[in-house]
Amino acid sequence: MSVKQRLQTIQQHIAEACEKTGRNAADVQIVAVTKYVSIARANEAVKAGIVHLGESRADGFLQKYEAIGKEATWHFIGTLQSRKVKQIIDYVDYIHSLDRLSLAEEIDKRANRTMKCFVQVNVSGEMSKHGLAPEDVFSFIETLSAFSRIEVVGLMTMAPYTDDEATIRRCFRTLRELKERVQEKQYPHAPCTQLSMGMSNDYVIAVEEGATFLRLGTCLVGEEEVE
Repeated sequence: MSVKQRLQTIQQHIAEACEKTGRNAADVQIVAVTKYVSIARANEAVKAGIVHLGESRADGFLQKYEAIGKEATWHFIGTLQSRKVKQIIDYVDYIHSLDRLSLAEEIDKRANRTMKCFVQVNVSGEMSKHGLAPEDVFSFIETLSAFSRIEVVGLMTMAPYTDDEATIRRCFRTLRELKERVQEKQYPHAPCTQLSMGMSNDYVIAVEEGATFLRLGTCLVGEEEVE
């Protein structure tokens, strides 16, 4: 199935979820996660009308960027090692995985403009996942006020991989409520208006719970061309 056909199905699901919850589908952005597919497949996504592309490894990101460049808005969605920041910082538009002070320091040091960052939160508490504990989010965001090149545009999380819809929904709802509490603080450096949550197996629930950026790989571009 082509990316365009997959996209049409996903957009229909998003529209239905938005209608159900009184949201505007235009407020939901799809990030095509292209880390497991070829440059050709990533290009197909762009030609299908997808504006946002996401990569989680510095090497893969740079290869895709060299081929596609500014035709896309670029998201770094994986764990970012501090030593890799200098490789991608001039090309990436959003970083979805800010979760520690050392990374913030490196971003601020290397960036030549304000970087749009999501603070990653480990809402589920799973040991296998990165991110801050929910109770540490406020103090971390307050600390980030010291870095003039970091703007906290929102929060990001990954729900547990499970068929239990209630568990997934609770995870996303917790992140949304946390985002709203951050917004109430009116931090100048952290407007925190966005929610990066929802992947191929749970994006409909994420939309219903307020997601503004969906990170979609398998259901959108597939994974048939693993590097």
